[in-house]
Amino acid sequence: MLLLADTHVPKRAKDLPARVWDEIERADVVIHAGDWVAPDLLDRLEERSARLVGVWGNNDGPELRRRLPEVARVELEGMQWGVVHETGARTGREERMRAAYPDLDVLVFGHSHIPWDTEHGGLRLLNPGSPTDRRRQPHCTYLTCSVLDGALHDVVLHQV
Repeated sequence: MLLLADTHVPKRAKDLPARVWDEIERADVVIHAGDWVAPDLLDRLEERSARLVGVWGNNDGPELRRRLPEVARVELEGMQWGVVHETGARTGREERMRAAYPDLDVLVFGHSHIPWDTEHGGLRLLNPGSPTDRRRQPHCTYLTCSVLDGALHDVVLHQV
């Protein structure tokens, strides 16, 4: 499984890095937590992904908002997953998200471009950072993971 967010193509980068496209080709599920910026990237991910789950972000215009939900919910290998772009301030995030999404096992989010991996009350919160716009981070990043027997395994933050 591949987790992406904040790609900002073509504003921050002309395209995704080749390494990320390779991951897309291998992944059984690609999750994108918003800020695509242009519909072209959504089109290409839909064509090349075995399964794509995505949401719109604050930098996404009317066409992306028409095609994508603000919040996506899916069951993956017996786990309840949610995807959203924004989760608000860092302080109190775990408690707020547990209260907002009491039925989820995993919530993937974006917006900050800051990788995040915490667990609170049975909710795993994951932010893959950005593969194209590191902002104040030392590296551009994305996440991979696997789900087996209803549990999350092998969560790896990759530097681009």
